[in-house]
Formats: sequence, structure tokens, C-alpha cells
Amino acid sequence: MSSEVFKENQGAVDGLGGVSNRERFRQALRCQNTGRPPLWLMRQAGRVLPEYRALKEKYSFVEMVRTPELATEVTLQPIERFGFDAAILFSDILVISEAMGQKYGFREQGGIEMEFTVDGAAEIDRLNEKGVADRLDYVGKTLPMIRSALGDQTGLIGFSGAPWTLANYMMEGGSAKEFLKAKDLYYSEPKLFERLMGKLTVAVTEYLQMQIDAGVDALQIFDTQGGCLAAGDFMAASGRWIGEVIAGLKNAPPVIVFAKGVNSDWKGLASTGASVLSVDWTVDLAALRSELPQGVGIQGNLDPYLLRTTPEIVAREAGRLMESLNGFGGHVFNLGHGVTPECKLECIESLVDTVRN
Repeated sequence: MSSEVFKENQGAVDGLGGVSNRERFRQALRCQNTGRPPLWLMRQAGRVLPEYRALKEKYSFVEMVRTPELATEVTLQPIERFGFDAAILFSDILVISEAMGQKYGFREQGGIEMEFTVDGAAEIDRLNEKGVADRLDYVGKTLPMIRSALGDQTGLIGFSGAPWTLANYMMEGGSAKEFLKAKDLYYSEPKLFERLMGKLTVAVTEYLQMQIDAGVDALQIFDTQGGCLAAGDFMAASGRWIGEVIAGLKNAPPVIVFAKGVNSDWKGLASTGASVLSVDWTVDLAALRSELPQGVGIQGNLDPYLLRTTPEIVAREAGRLMESLNGFGGHVFNLGHGVTPECKLECIESLVDTVRN
């Protein structure tokens, strides 16, 4: 689809009251009254969409990530179909590890596989944290293409994995039933742990700065392994480094932090500098609202499983969730985790209709 045709189609999905989807999204990130919460979904671009599956028959996932025209097309697919208020860059958190010298791929039986395992000082020293933006220039080329296609109608989100989550995949050598090696390094060799996390923090900061310079409206930091840490260790092992990333950004837009399973230290998470905290589906949003500092928004948190049920159930539960926040202006509607391949298109359509109406 050409950018001109895409922009023409977007006119039908503009927000209520003359406010564009993009502006509604930006207002919610600043905790301003938006009339209704803006809506986007983690993993909204991908295997649930037949148009994505058609592309996947021709190209591998990595090919699509590395090809700006394809990454742009995949990013725009859910916007074209559902008219979400924001698009999120189609990419992978492990492009950072690849840019540092540790390539990633996918196992035939499923799951991520890294080229080698970072399991000691030699491998940590081998990682090159400087110049990652240059080595990820395909992302730098993709973002302006997406921004141009979205125009002023739809928000654009850039993202990265958190240093802690990246360290877990890099040290395990890919997907694992249990992520233990990064925890072992944190407890047993704190100086070496700090060396690794320092390198990752530099790389993530440079990568996100590139996305800021390309004109994104928001950034999301994914810390999907944050919940494997004991409550008392999260801030030292992960939150500290997220805070250093955010502090190191210049002219940054609002930053959303998603630390899956970290549900006990909201003030600590907010102290990272996050503008919005994205939370999993086990959290009571109304109760959370009362715990957060003024000016910090909430993103979430419908159970992704519900998108496998019926449109009626989705409408009921989405309505209940919105009512629980009673018009709180700093709410960005999302799932408590990502869209799965088993989700039904008619359930996503029901969610969109419910949030909009």
C-alpha cells in the first residue's frame, strides 16, 4: 500500500471530536483528559494477521525486520485493518545483541537461538556497545518511512528491550525454560554483572536516541524478564539500569516501561523516569492508580486470553476495565501482554469498537 493511499484510509479512523488518534495518544501519555483512552496492542503486528502470514511465506522474520520497506509494511498492517491510535515499530528486542556482536536466529523447533552464549568476562568484553545505531541503520531508515505514512493521524512508538531482559537472553543463549544465568551473575559476581549491564545501558540508550531523532511519539522499554527477580532485588538488578537509560536520553518523548510481573514496587518503577507504567493483567488498575505519583499514567491491561473467547466477552470485560478507571485521563488501553497467534480477529474488532464507543 502506498503512503498516499494509507493516509487516505486513515481519515476514516480519526478520533472523536476532531482530535486525531495521534494527538489522543500523546495527550494520554501526558495524563490529559482524552474523552476515551487511546488504544494499541503489544504484538499487534504479526502472526494473528492473515496479511502478515502472507508476507511470512515469502520472507523470514529477520528479513522483514532488516528490510525497511517490509518492516514499514508490517508496522502499518494493523493500523490499516483496525485503526489503532498508535503503531509500534516492527522489530525485535534482540537487534541490540546483534548490533553488539551476538547474532540471533530461530530454532527449527521454535524459540530464539543466539550465535554464542555470553557466560563470562571474555564474552562480555567481546561485546561492542558503541556505534550500535550505525549498525542498526535499517531501523533508522524504517522509522521515517513509517512516520511519513502515518502522518499526523496516528502515533508512532519506538522500543527496546531493557538491559536486564537482554542480558537474560544473551546469557542463556536464547529462549529457556528458566532464566537463571543472569541472576547467578548478579548475585555471585556483581562487578562483572555491572560491566555487562553498563555496556547494555550504553547500547540501549544510543538505540533509543536514534529512534527519538527519527520522530517517534513515545518509547516503550520491555522488561519481560523483570518478574523473575525477587521484589527486593528488582531495582538494583534492573530498575537502576532502566533509569540510567531514560536519564541518558535527550529531548525524549514520554517513555512507557513494561516490567512484566513486577507488581510490588510501583514507586520504584515510577522513579526510573517512566511517564507511563504498562502492567500485566494480574494488576487491579483502579488500585494501582491510587499508588502512583501524580502525572504517571497507566497502560493496560486486558488479559490477552480474552481475545481467544468471543466478541461479547471481550466487550464486557473491556467495558468493565474502563469503568474501573472512571475516566482517568492517563490511561492507554492495551493488553497485559502481547497478542498471540490464537487470538481472533473478530475479538480484536470488538475490543476496538468497545473502546471507541
